[in-house]
Amino acid sequence: MKYKRRVYKMLNLDERQLKALHTRANLRRFIECINSGQVEKIAKMCAKGLDPNFHCQETGETPLTIATGTKKPNKLLIALVNGGALLDYRTRDGATALHRAVERDSLEAVSTLLELGASPNYRDAKGLTPVYLSVTRKTDPKVSEVLLHDHATLGIQDSQGWQEVHQACRNGLVHHLEHLLFYGADMDGQNASGNTPLHVCAVNNQEACARMLLFRGANRGALNYANQTPYQVAVIAGNLELAEMIQNYKSEDIGK
Repeated sequence: MKYKRRVYKMLNLDERQLKALHTRANLRRFIECINSGQVEKIAKMCAKGLDPNFHCQETGETPLTIATGTKKPNKLLIALVNGGALLDYRTRDGATALHRAVERDSLEAVSTLLELGASPNYRDAKGLTPVYLSVTRKTDPKVSEVLLHDHATLGIQDSQGWQEVHQACRNGLVHHLEHLLFYGADMDGQNASGNTPLHVCAVNNQEACARMLLFRGANRGALNYANQTPYQVAVIAGNLELAEMIQNYKSEDIGK
């Protein structure tokens, strides 16, 4: 708040003027301007001293997170950040604008926020990163690629020890998996049950992802904490074609 007071002094605003600026009606009007894409009005309101770091009374969202859900978020996001919106300011439920942009599968919003300096490694209330959400939400593969290219950290785990690579395999996201492996994801990493990504493919009958893992040299003999190999897990799950493919995959095919 000290910082804000200093900025307001520079703008020659006193406390009374500030209160008048930040009425509920004014903040609601500001959100309406975002939803209707009125970039110039947003810039003007910020220039007058309106602080764009607040929560919508009804939804708990922030101006930045609301902007990520619009059709053309680029100029809105730039206007808000230029007007003082903080890139790591969170919604009431702990998400940053970058998390919301990923959830909404908006490549434009994700790219714009990264260009404006957002970190791809912000964590939400569950400790998850935007790139993690990109595989659980089944986004456009380009969304996860942009985040990975911007040095997103890999190996983040949820409460069950599932990493990004496990989630990609569960959901059959071959292109995401390819990007994750290219950027150094651990293809033999184990979750809380000791399952590797190949085990996850075996349970969920995800043949394309299993092929990619085998092609990259994933360990077929890895045991989970029930002492089962991916082949055995596939048999137990009734995914017999996949079980056969795992068992018969030739090691000389690896990495060719």
